[in-house]
Amino acid sequence: MTAGLIIAAPCSGSGKTVVTLGLLRHLRRKGRRVAAAKVGPDYIDPGFLSAACGAPCRNLDSWAMRRETLAAQIGEIESAAELVLCEGVMGLFDGAGEAGLGSTAGLAALTGWPVGLAVDAAGGGPPGAGPPPGVARPPPAGGTAGLGVHPGGGGAPAAPRAPA
Repeated sequence: MTAGLIIAAPCSGSGKTVVTLGLLRHLRRKGRRVAAAKVGPDYIDPGFLSAACGAPCRNLDSWAMRRETLAAQIGEIESAAELVLCEGVMGLFDGAGEAGLGSTAGLAALTGWPVGLAVDAAGGGPPGAGPPPGVARPPPAGGTAGLGVHPGGGGAPAAPRAPA
C-alpha cells in the first residue's frame, strides 16, 4: 500500500491548495513519484494539482461516489505513486449532515491516511490558545501527522529583495 497524506485546514481559505501544490512540486523535482487527489467534487484545484505533480489529479468524493468506485480510485492512485498527497475540502470536519458525509475527516477515516493541518497564522489567536477552531475534535482514524503554520496571504505582496 502506498503512503498517503491529506492536507486539511480548519476552514476554507487557510492555504490548503498552496501547501499541497508546494509539496507536490517539491517532491516531483526531487524525483519522487507523487500522485494528487482532491476531496470532493472540485474541478478548479485539481487542474493546478495535476500540473504540480505531472499526472491527472483524482477527485475522491465519499458523498457522491459509491464505496466500490471510491476504493477503485484510491487503489489506482496508490498503485501509480510512492506517495499520494490529497488536498482536503473546506474545513476538516465540514460535510453533509450531522455525520459529515463527504468531509475530509471522513475520507481520512476511509483511507487510513494521516492528516496534516495547514493553519493560516494571520487568522490565529495568541500562542498556546489551543487548537484552531474547526479542528478541536478527536482526529480522524489515520491520525494527525502534523501541523503546518504559514504566514497567510492577505495584503499586498512583499517587494522583491535585491540579491545580496
